[in-house]
Amino acid sequence: MQKGKLSKKNIIISGEFIKRITSALPNGKNIVFDAKGMIVIPGLIDSHVHMREPGSEYKEDFFSGSKAAVAGGVTTFLDMPNNKPPITTVEDLNRKRQLASKSVANYGFHFGTTGGNIDQIKEAWKSNIASVKVYMDETTGSMKITNEKSIKEVFANSRTVCVHAEGKNAEKAFEIAKATKTNLYLCHMSKKSEIDFLIKKKKPKNVFVEVTPHHLFLSEKNASNYNLMKPELKPESDVNALWDAIKKGIVDTIGTDHAPHTTPEKEFNKVFGVPGLETMLPLLLDAVNKKRIKLEKVVKLTSENPAKIFKIKKRGKIEPGYYADLTITDMNLEKEVDAKKLFTKCGWSPFSGWKLKGWPVATIVNGHIVFKDGEINHVFGQEIEIGN
Repeated sequence: MQKGKLSKKNIIISGEFIKRITSALPNGKNIVFDAKGMIVIPGLIDSHVHMREPGSEYKEDFFSGSKAAVAGGVTTFLDMPNNKPPITTVEDLNRKRQLASKSVANYGFHFGTTGGNIDQIKEAWKSNIASVKVYMDETTGSMKITNEKSIKEVFANSRTVCVHAEGKNAEKAFEIAKATKTNLYLCHMSKKSEIDFLIKKKKPKNVFVEVTPHHLFLSEKNASNYNLMKPELKPESDVNALWDAIKKGIVDTIGTDHAPHTTPEKEFNKVFGVPGLETMLPLLLDAVNKKRIKLEKVVKLTSENPAKIFKIKKRGKIEPGYYADLTITDMNLEKEVDAKKLFTKCGWSPFSGWKLKGWPVATIVNGHIVFKDGEINHVFGQEIEIGN
């Protein structure tokens, strides 16, 4: 898929980059992957993951989580800062950067704040970060900020802020972003009232809305300890409002909020989050097959828009000069989500047993086939480059 349209072409790769796209037949000896009968889309960019490293590597780490990513057609992910310790200093960010070097997918970072690290935020913006994450509601970790003055100061010293803000707090974040002229990325919107507020306010160009697969495909009737999350699962009326918001162009991205926990933790403790890297694209491709969403919209929400919003250089499109980050999909492949075959370290999924039609069958990262036929080729990814 090139420029939002399907066409029958050959993609010529040189090193890490797409060299040209042509109708001419390639030399048979140079064919790396024959995608006849399949659809090639830009590698997915997941703007919202929790790889749990450092501090909770028993749940997930950059190696296991990145294998889950490429198995799900995700070639680039942006990792959140609510680690142990939270990533609120440039020194901690650089340690995390070293840990991420074992990833088989490309990676980038959101920086953290507890409201009092403005000097570190200023330094972090010189260090290739995607955003500063502000937690205005309860979630995993202890990074919630309630002091509005502190929140405003963070916004005023950031180019882009991601927020975990629900209901009235989302409205408050909206007004602060308006006052400070900061780019605002509203994570995991899940309520009709939040969407209605954005429609009423005529969402400006510097405000971006993310929704998650679990809020699109699950509702409160699926609630359980395993499906405990923040924001919580909502009634069907809210789910329908999210799909309607996608159609109306209110939603800018779909991100997994991949947040793995072990089976015992989910069974016996109050922990928030579910894994999602391996199931986001199959769920969306199945929705394409069911005529609920168009493939070009999926590409826009999961590749093109994340690259634009976070100013990720040379990724998110299939064009000459861009990195060869490609996901090869079989729209006719039908199979069940099998928890035993997942690469995520936590080893379960809220969608286990779901039969879905449309799956990624190969993933190319920086010109290398990293996932094919259920197997991982251990070629390391790289840190993405963020533009100003």
